Amino acid sequence: MNKLIILVESTTTPGFHNYWPRFLHAAETIPGLRRESTSRISRVLFGDAQYALIHELFFDSLSSLQAGLASPPGKEAGRLLQDMTGGRVQLLIADHSEDDMDNIRKYRALDKDARG
Repeated sequence: MNKLIILVESTTTPGFHNYWPRFLHAAETIPGLRRESTSRISRVLFGDAQYALIHELFFDSLSSLQAGLASPPGKEAGRLLQDMTGGRVQLLIADHSEDDMDNIRKYRALDKDARG
């Protein structure tokens, strides 16, 4: 799985909250999109990064992500993103994997049994 990570510096840009629903609508119609998530930053524990919001768009593969971003809805979402942030945004593409704690515990138990 691959994802586009959108790091938004500020949500106080004039008109941000008017653009946000329009951005979501465009993003949610991007071909190949599997899921999305939004995180509003409440506190920075360490480091200099100052972001107000993280939005992630998940795709099955890098090629489906790239095709989705090149589509008309992808281009519209990108335009709206630039308009609503005044360009104060970082975009990252990442290979994404995740695991749940039940599976992690299962492998911990197997590892423990193997060590005796």
